[in-house]
Amino acid sequence: MLIDSSLSAIVTGGASGLGLATVKALRALGAKVAIFDINEDQGEAIAAEVGALFCKVDILSEESALAGFDKARATQGQERILVHCAVMSKGGKTVGKDKESGGFKRLSTEDYALSAQGVLVATYRIASIAALGMAALDPLDDGERGTIILTSSAAAQDGQVGQVAYGSLKAGVNGMVLPMARDLMDLGIRVNAVMPGIFATPPMLRFKDMNPAMYESLNNSVPFPRRLGKPEEFASLVTEIARNSYVNAQTLRIDGAIRFPPR
Repeated sequence: MLIDSSLSAIVTGGASGLGLATVKALRALGAKVAIFDINEDQGEAIAAEVGALFCKVDILSEESALAGFDKARATQGQERILVHCAVMSKGGKTVGKDKESGGFKRLSTEDYALSAQGVLVATYRIASIAALGMAALDPLDDGERGTIILTSSAAAQDGQVGQVAYGSLKAGVNGMVLPMARDLMDLGIRVNAVMPGIFATPPMLRFKDMNPAMYESLNNSVPFPRRLGKPEEFASLVTEIARNSYVNAQTLRIDGAIRFPPR
């Protein structure tokens, strides 16, 4: 797929981190980009800076998501690229120490269910709405109508302590890729997912300020290159997946060869 000014894209979570880097990469190639994000002030500022459209979207809400797609399509036309980076998840061990009582507590079913909404259900919501719109487009070369790129995580394969919700639900995102790609193959819509390792996103940079020694140990835990990933590297992979029409139904790690031990 040729990425140029004739093409529209939507990036969820596009106001920061991996999503923002993706927005900038797509804009640099000329694409019209809509940023879906819950952070209105930051989203509007980023959109003005890079020449994108901001749509305030809560990925937990069907109504909010549909309104965002309607706004983006009315302004920029039907998207051919959907990159879903936004996420909401609760952390915690299945059963762990309770500092207040001195006993044990479990990750509540409600917190797990909320994480399921923010990871797995939201991913299906955003991807399926995009696919429905793409189905009506005229096909490009190879009969392609659009591409959906999901953000999974290395935690889908190497979930850490305290990641029972996040790791299992990102594994669910991986599990969505092949059947969704097969569902959409006759429509000429590709589906792939990227599994980033540890990236230098805003939460990690804030952690660097709070605990420089621990941040340095994270850098050193990556085999090569011995550092955290750059959001621009994630965006580079995303744009290549969008361009390369033979990449379909793949879950691709980008992590500097890191593999996490059990603890």
